[in-house]
Parts: sequence; structure tokens; C-alpha cells
Amino acid sequence: MTQDEIKARLKGMLIERLFLNVTPDEIPDDQPLMEALGIDSVALFEVVVGLEDEFGITLEESEFDISLFRDINTMAHFVETKLAAA
Repeated sequence: MTQDEIKARLKGMLIERLFLNVTPDEIPDDQPLMEALGIDSVALFEVVVGLEDEFGITLEESEFDISLFRDINTMAHFVETKLAAA
């Protein structure tokens, strides 16, 4: 799976899980998601569950770091790393 495919799936998952009224093209790859999309701690939990469902990965408690969810690029890199390790 390429970086672009991961980013596209991430954006689709965010829109679906968080009931966002935006298109994938409106979600920038490099802007902080907390500010750009108004993601809070409750929504962040939903994002974690979404990552696990969408990509079949598991986010261990020891791996959880708020910085992983900074932007689409950071999340895509994390997903790519998890998929490569599987």
C-alpha cells in the first residue's frame, strides 16, 4: 500500500468516523488535525478505533502518543510502519 493510498483511506476514515462535513481534498496532509478539524480527546479515541478497523493494526498503550495524530502525514507514516512490521 502506498503513502497516497494510506492518506486517502485515513481521510475517508476520519470523515466517516467523525461525521465531518468535508471532502477528502479539504483535509490538508500537513496541517494539525486538532485545529483544522476540531478533533478533541473523545474524537481521538474514535480515530484510534478507526485506524485499527481500517488497517487491521493494533495501537498498543505504550505506542500511544498524541503526536502520532498531529496531521495526515504523521498518521500515514505510523500506519505504514505498523503495516510493515505485521
